[in-house]
Amino acid sequence: MALPAITPYPMPGVADLPKNKVAWTPDPKRAVLLIHDMQRYFVEAFTAGASPVTELVSNIQQLRRHCASLGIPVVFSAQPGGQTPEQRGLLLDFWGGGINGGPLQKQIIDALTPSDGDIQLTKWTYSAFRRTNLLETMREKGKDQLIICGIYAHIGCLQTASDGFMSNIQPFLVADALGDFSLAHHQLALSYAAQLCAVTTTAHQVISALGPVASTSTSSGLSSHQVRADVAELLQVSLMELGENENLLERGMDSIRLMSLVERWRNAGAEVTFVELAERPTLTEWYAILGAQMLPPLAASTAQVALQRQA
Repeated sequence: MALPAITPYPMPGVADLPKNKVAWTPDPKRAVLLIHDMQRYFVEAFTAGASPVTELVSNIQQLRRHCASLGIPVVFSAQPGGQTPEQRGLLLDFWGGGINGGPLQKQIIDALTPSDGDIQLTKWTYSAFRRTNLLETMREKGKDQLIICGIYAHIGCLQTASDGFMSNIQPFLVADALGDFSLAHHQLALSYAAQLCAVTTTAHQVISALGPVASTSTSSGLSSHQVRADVAELLQVSLMELGENENLLERGMDSIRLMSLVERWRNAGAEVTFVELAERPTLTEWYAILGAQMLPPLAASTAQVALQRQA
């Protein structure tokens, strides 16, 4: 059965958070970020360019970038397409056969394409802990906190939080980095979590709690937009063509161009090496290496409009 189209609704913010029963705080030494089921099949049920999906994607991008900068593991869950009735289990009775419509439908959306260093889980039921190695992976890494974002808030995200809680994992449900069928469903998830199994919070609160990226290069004055512009110039492409998480070596970023970037960014005050860039060849990872400063939301929007006009 096809998913219903989701009518736009306002993304909850800090004023909409329910009162949390506990006062856990995200710790970069203890945390893992879970980006839950941000696949085309689910995301395309939302109205493109409208709330809540615009804030959903933007806030997940910010969380993902900051966590990667701090060395916090980033985990993507994704459901497989073409499941057999045995694999689908009782979900078949509630939701039908699941993802259909071709292989592209099961892919993570382009704006959040996983990097080589990210962990990818095949997810079979509501909870990302069931029939996966998520719990074992967290324990191996000495992690006992899970920051949860993605869709759908009252189904997989909430069930993952509840399941994690019962395994002594502290869950954080990021209210403005979740999406759901409606505002009522979204609020239901937040209310249940705050009362019984998790801390409800916002992307800004999580980023503030995790703290700034420790890097001597933050004083260089480099912004993420400047980094992107330098890369686009050397590759002779427009800024809008570059994906945050695509492999830039495959784009044509050879050793000569890499050395040119190293020299340019060192002159700007950044401490960076050729090897660092070559081993982690995506814009997202380079922002982290350079400690690139992010423009505030208004400035970022203005910059994007200017770039689109230039392109």
